[in-house]
This record gives sequence, C-alpha cells and structure tokens, in this order.
Amino acid sequence: MKEFIVIGRQNSTTRQGSPYVILKVADTEEQFTVSVWDVAPDMPPVPGQLVRFHNLRVFNGNRSCPLSDMVIGLEADKSHPLYNLIPRPIDQEKWGRTVEHLLTYCSDTDLVRVIVDFADKLYKPYSEYPAATTVHHAYPGGLLNHTYQMLHMLDGLYPCLPYEIKVERCILAILFHDYGKVYEYNRQGDTQPDMYLLGHIYIGAHKLQNVLEQQQIDPGEIKRIIHCVLAHHGQREYGSPVLPCTQEASIVTYLDNISAKVDCMEGAADGDYVPVLGTHVIK
Repeated sequence: MKEFIVIGRQNSTTRQGSPYVILKVADTEEQFTVSVWDVAPDMPPVPGQLVRFHNLRVFNGNRSCPLSDMVIGLEADKSHPLYNLIPRPIDQEKWGRTVEHLLTYCSDTDLVRVIVDFADKLYKPYSEYPAATTVHHAYPGGLLNHTYQMLHMLDGLYPCLPYEIKVERCILAILFHDYGKVYEYNRQGDTQPDMYLLGHIYIGAHKLQNVLEQQQIDPGEIKRIIHCVLAHHGQREYGSPVLPCTQEASIVTYLDNISAKVDCMEGAADGDYVPVLGTHVIK
C-alpha cells in the first residue's frame, strides 16, 4: 500500500447524521481528496499524520472508503520523505524582517506604534490557526502564511505606486483582515459558532477599531483603516459588507485575492475543477 501524508482535513456529516471526513492527502507523485466514512470529529488522522488505504472506491471521479480501509500511522518527522509536502508556518525572523522593512515607508508614528505592537502579538496565534477549512491556506499556520504573503507583496508593490497612498492603513488592515479566523475555526480547522454568529470580517474590524480608539487615533483615520478590513472580500456576493472605495482598500483586496487564489491552485491536483475559481487547474 502506498503511504500518504494528510495535508488537509474537513469534518462533515451525511444527511443521515453519520460523521465522515474529507482528507486531502499527498505523496511525491500525486495529491487528491478522499472521503472517509465513520470518522468522528475527534478521531485521527490530522494534518501531518501518515495514512495508507486498502481500497479506494472511485465514483464520478470522487474517492471514498470506510474507516476500516484506512490505516493511520504516526505523524511524519523531519526525516520522513513526505514531511515537506505539508506547508509549515514561516519562522518569526522572516515575519519580523518583512514588517521591519515595511515600517521604513511609514511616517505616522502613532500608527507605527500599533503596527509594531500587534505584528509581534499576532505571530503566535496566527502560526497555529488555518486561514480556511478547504479553500486556501487550510492548514495550521496557514493564517500566518497568508497574512505574511500579503505583507510581503505590499513591500514590493508600494514603492512602485506613484500615488499618495498611506501604507500604514494597508499594513494594519492586512494584519487584522483575517483576525476573526482565530474565532471562526479551532486549530484543527473545525468551524466554530462565531463563524455564523459574527463572521471574521466583523470580528477583525471590531477588534482593530477598539485598538485604534484606545490609542486615540483620529476618528477619520480610523474610518479609512476599518474600511480596508470591511471591504477586503471585494464584492458583496463574496460576503463583503462594503465595496472598496479607496486606493488602500483596493490594494488590500487584490493582495488578498492573489494570495488566496494562487494557494488554492497550489492545493489542487492536476486537472481538478475548483468551483471557487470557476476553472480547471493545470499543473
């Protein structure tokens, strides 16, 4: 039996209420998803663990098997050939270098103080939580890597823009745009009640507004920063309560899109149709 590493997991239930999981697994030759029946939410495997399958059923291109046909192994250690197939959160030094370089473009000392404080505070929780359950950066630490990608792209983009853009607004919005996902998910990627009660856009905007008000930032400035968070999904049909109407908000929206969509393609297998992208992915 071939050995695979679990690189993503989503818990679900059938219409009859029976639990199952959708696993994204990979080896050095292929990557695919498989539905495994009769696996409860608190049962293994979790991302990083090794699995083997006795027999996979294929129907309309979808793979599935009962729990009895899956052999669950240990978590892969660094010496295992499949270890590097699962994404890992970036190290704190890399995160810090990008934030530090972005600060060289900043002139608002009050906002810089907030950026420095929360860039440090957010590293640890972001390094433990996913950015989604399945679509993009759906692994522990995915929230950190997604946020880092946006900051790093901003670092390269900002000097190229010949406009009067206040980069501090973009930095703060990026740091907090998905802050609410530490409440929407647990560390394993299972959805939590706050996803449905509040949603990550509101949670992030509310948290950032409280932080800025405590620092006595000008109310007009706060509005423009919060707008970037509220508008980062870009379109109402994607859950955005408002549409981007400032340059800074547009930048944050497009950086979010680039990071999310490219990672979505990275996680798809060759030839997969990805509904959220509306296209097949060719490797």
